[in-house]
Amino acid sequence: MPHNKRTSAFRSPSMSSTSVGTQSRLFLSLMYYSLRTLFLLSSFAVVHAGSVTKGNQCNQGDNRLQTGTYQFWSDCTATTYCADSGTCQPKGCRKDDFPFGYAQGSHEIPDKCPRGQFCPDEGSSCQSLLAVGSQCQLNRDGALSPFSWLYVCSFDLLDQCEAPPNFRELADTTGRGLNSNGSVCLNNICMWANVTLQNPCVVENTAYIAYEVGGEYINIVSRGNCAPGLYCDSVQKVCFNEKSIGDSCDGDKECVPRLMFDAHF
Repeated sequence: MPHNKRTSAFRSPSMSSTSVGTQSRLFLSLMYYSLRTLFLLSSFAVVHAGSVTKGNQCNQGDNRLQTGTYQFWSDCTATTYCADSGTCQPKGCRKDDFPFGYAQGSHEIPDKCPRGQFCPDEGSSCQSLLAVGSQCQLNRDGALSPFSWLYVCSFDLLDQCEAPPNFRELADTTGRGLNSNGSVCLNNICMWANVTLQNPCVVENTAYIAYEVGGEYINIVSRGNCAPGLYCDSVQKVCFNEKSIGDSCDGDKECVPRLMFDAHF
């Protein structure tokens, strides 16, 4: 059956048993992945934030990224942050369209930051964009976080690093989350994704723990500061051309994407 034709999910009198079997397996696969996603979301909600409420004592030294997911965590609840005073205070900004922890229609949801500013992971207050070479938080360069869809059910833009003057030329338009507007946060440093072919580059390999019904597995996300169409080799630390279908490769990042969906996974 040609791949560009749509098929019904119901059996017609002319359908063969083979077609029905194929569709049945497809339906079961879709059900499996749907249940797996619900399982992940329910598991995540339990560990998203601490339990200390507004006005009570907290310790900024406890602020951290959770092992495996790298989601920010503090002593405070999801709607508060640990202030310099050592107490939990209401968050002063948000980076997500649908922030976790607020009741539907709540008037306490803080505003998103205006253009030229960003909301840090803590959610304390809006900050000015960071110049190249500045310290930044993991994945906070404007690219889509690999699991942002899982955390808040929204594709949030993580935007701490300032864009280069030629951002239109350097911006990743493939949907793979390589950079945002030509800037990228690697090893907690803001950089520009402008390294050209055969030149030294910086690479960041982050090992995420991914879960499924049968257990867990490691998903390594590798990012670099090479210009579009290139990738940073993790061993040689040099930019190479992306490879075509059929070429030998060691990782997904080396391959030219065919579909935007393929790029995320």
